[in-house]
Amino acid sequence: MVKGVSRRVIVVDSPDPNIFEQAIFILRSDGGGVSQQQVVEQAQRVAKCYARTHGLQRPHRFRMTPPLWVALGCAIIGAVWAIASFL
Repeated sequence: MVKGVSRRVIVVDSPDPNIFEQAIFILRSDGGGVSQQQVVEQAQRVAKCYARTHGLQRPHRFRMTPPLWVALGCAIIGAVWAIASFL
């Protein structure tokens, strides 16, 4: 929906174009009591933070959960016990 009201916006180019091309921030009309430079720096910081946290994910490593550690320990103890009973 398009209204006849003009808005102030900041357009920030993406630090990583694989994630997004541009970030568009719509500013409040009252200004919030901060300078234009501070608003631009905050917008750039938010865009960089988003790109860093939503970038390419590293493949997840297999993590041993506690029940798996218990099962592995039981298997090792059982193997040692079985070997010792044959000797």
